Amino acid sequence: MRATKATTNPGRCLKCRRPLRNPSPDGYGPKCRRKVRSAARKDTTHPKWQVTKAAELLELGAIVPLRQNRIFLVVSDDGTEIYRTAATGQCNCPAGLRSVRCYHALAAEYAAA
Repeated sequence: MRATKATTNPGRCLKCRRPLRNPSPDGYGPKCRRKVRSAARKDTTHPKWQVTKAAELLELGAIVPLRQNRIFLVVSDDGTEIYRTAATGQCNCPAGLRSVRCYHALAAEYAAA
């Protein structure tokens, strides 16, 4: 019997679905990560704390695309809830249900950029 070399598959980028050469904690490739971060830095229309929280969600990999980079699953701050969020601003978190723009929707907007 021949011994086979074990290979580890680091997966694919969550945004563009290209194979990743190195594992990434947030699930994005280097080019997609750069695009997402530059979108967050250019944002001046949202409060600073929301931009910071949205960037933190992206860096931690707490946002996962569900359908064609339009609908996302986003983990809450404490990690107990998962919210369904659209890049267009709809979210089923408590703030989103009151029609208040939340940082979950902002993170989805950055990820879809």
